[in-house]
Amino acid sequence: MDTAAHLPGLAAFVRTADLGSFVAAGRALGISASAVGKAVARLEQELGVRLLQRSTRRIALTEEGRQFHERCRRILDDLDDARAMLSEAAGTPRGRLRVSVPIVAYHLLLPVLPEFLERYPAVELDIDFNDRVVDLIGEGVDVAVRSGDLPDSRLVSVPLRHYRSILCASPGYLAARGTPATALDLADHDGICFRYPNSGQTMAWPLAEEATGSTEVSVPRLRRALVFNNMEAVRGAALGGLGIGCMPDFLVEGPLRGGDLCIVLPHRAPRTAGRFRAVWPTSRHLSPKVRVFVDFLKVRLGEESGELRTPGDLG
Repeated sequence: MDTAAHLPGLAAFVRTADLGSFVAAGRALGISASAVGKAVARLEQELGVRLLQRSTRRIALTEEGRQFHERCRRILDDLDDARAMLSEAAGTPRGRLRVSVPIVAYHLLLPVLPEFLERYPAVELDIDFNDRVVDLIGEGVDVAVRSGDLPDSRLVSVPLRHYRSILCASPGYLAARGTPATALDLADHDGICFRYPNSGQTMAWPLAEEATGSTEVSVPRLRRALVFNNMEAVRGAALGGLGIGCMPDFLVEGPLRGGDLCIVLPHRAPRTAGRFRAVWPTSRHLSPKVRVFVDFLKVRLGEESGELRTPGDLG
């Protein structure tokens, strides 16, 4: 078999085996699911061996396919590393850079992208704004921006900026329903809640202890008037006067300054904060395009780029 001529088929086979479907493989490779299926079929015909067992519900590797997949994965990884080393030797970061970013983080990323593109015109950014936690290695993602813990030992990270979650509602809603003075008052209000897409759990509303130093008051069970798996929808519902929502500070900074939203229970705003991180696989050669993008994020969205603001700074 002419390996060079069949590289597209090898890539299609490896991605399908990694992700378990032609659709997911096509999304990772930037081609249609039909094109992936045809490439794998041509490869099987050339080899004279069935690599994948197909059914209406799932795709699985045959025993021959499993052995072939292990070797092909190493070959493609070595090829990627070789290309990266050549690019590094040339001194110019170039090529397609696949990045996964939470939907809400586009408020932070979009304003700085023009500077990156101007500085590195040979890099083609392919950004997936999605709240799903992607498998960077299996799906061929170069860099991801994530918040929270980093349980996968195959990944390394650098810390980016902090953010604080705060309760907000529109002036119209508070005029009609009253402004909560204590955490207990929240029981009389409509909550606009966020559900994590991966776990299905509803995000807790963090409230600090009272400034007086008394023990923390338990937050009553809210009436969940609305539950979304998209933080943009939470903001839109709050702006529409549908209830009280809990959102990151950078998402509501503009509406707060413009008077379209008000902070609820500012004295109970959490003293701790979340943090974004840039993460990438440890097992791969750090190509020039990945290195310059991570370094750029460290400067433009790093710890010094967004000081942790208090509710008084925002409201």
